[in-house]
Amino acid sequence: MALLGFSAGLPLLLVGGTFTAWLKDLGVELSAIGFLSWVGMAHSIKVLWAPLVDRLPLPLLGRWLGRRRSWMLLAQGVVAVALAGIALTDPTERLWLVALWAVLAAFGSATQDVAVDAYRVEAVGPSRQAAMAATYVFGYRVALLTAGAGALHLAAWGSWTLSYAAMALLMGVGIATSLAVREPEARPGEATHRLEAEAAARLPGGARSGLAAWLVAAVVCPFADFFRRFGLPVAVAILLFVATFRISDIVMGVMANPFYLDLGFTKGEIANVAAAFGLAVTLLGAALGGALVSRLGLARMLIATALLAPLTNLTFSGLAAIGPQMAGLVAAIVADNLTGGMAISVFIAYLSSLTNTAYTATQYALFSSLMTLPGQLLGGFTGLVAEQVGWSAFFALAAAAGLPAIGLAVALLRWAHPDAGQPARP
Repeated sequence: MALLGFSAGLPLLLVGGTFTAWLKDLGVELSAIGFLSWVGMAHSIKVLWAPLVDRLPLPLLGRWLGRRRSWMLLAQGVVAVALAGIALTDPTERLWLVALWAVLAAFGSATQDVAVDAYRVEAVGPSRQAAMAATYVFGYRVALLTAGAGALHLAAWGSWTLSYAAMALLMGVGIATSLAVREPEARPGEATHRLEAEAAARLPGGARSGLAAWLVAAVVCPFADFFRRFGLPVAVAILLFVATFRISDIVMGVMANPFYLDLGFTKGEIANVAAAFGLAVTLLGAALGGALVSRLGLARMLIATALLAPLTNLTFSGLAAIGPQMAGLVAAIVADNLTGGMAISVFIAYLSSLTNTAYTATQYALFSSLMTLPGQLLGGFTGLVAEQVGWSAFFALAAAAGLPAIGLAVALLRWAHPDAGQPARP
């Protein structure tokens, strides 16, 4: 799980924060950098093709490796090829081609996320999900260190071409792991069969055994199952909460590296403090979040992390006011990454508790897509906002974007207490 987490985390910054740092370093305008952040929206719309990953076996690969492993392997290969394409393309001459490679890498990365998330939930029982999530976060964060600090150091020492070529080769970690692991076994229960039979019965007679029936089972039933289990009003409240929980961090994160560079920090300082030191703080936060969930319960921790995320974003407003002071950068990174790590481990546990293993890939993709979609949409305009209002006001606005999640977290205590649907604790 740690190795699959590494493979899942590696492409994220390479089409995100590291990508924007590269463009800024080459003199690309902030407004263009902001719009190019939309390539990451593949992670926010992956629910559109998640039903295919959930139910469609790949020809040849599927027969050889099984459904989950074959999709993981295909997606990892796509990411590796796309990163190699970015490495071999000069954005100052052909920015449009770099954008196309980045879009391909983002779609491959999002598809890998769908398959790996499904594998993680299906590979072990409910009592071991917290351990799987913690191990996944560890591998994921090591990958972020590699794609953040590692890529920046390689770029400073050699070139951005060398940096992205090395990252393409490191996707071999995921490819090797997909070939080595065992395919999980997950069989739908009786309630799932009844739901799909009822849905198929409503189709015209000739369509009940054809493509239409398969599409209903793959696309309609995962959503019908979720709304049936929670009821329409509560299900909508849950989805709104999922959509707003991380919006503040995502909006802020798009402009983080351009902000550090604009403030006067070097690529080496950013790599050492924001990436390397930040990773250690994030892992500490993830461990702390997991421990506090078992001690205080999921509901309290959801409220606490929903509150802390926007508050800690305000530390970047303070950093913008004092300038390139190393102490200020360290303080901002500690505050933001500690609470961010806590939020990640808490939220993964919450999302896993909402899924039905009969529709793991589709339902988890729905939640994780909603988790990033609003922030990604707003992220495209962050360059324009930062240029208009300045860095201090920008981070204050990013913090304000997290306020709706706090109210929804409190509301869920009454409507759908998070601890009621929590997986069994290890």
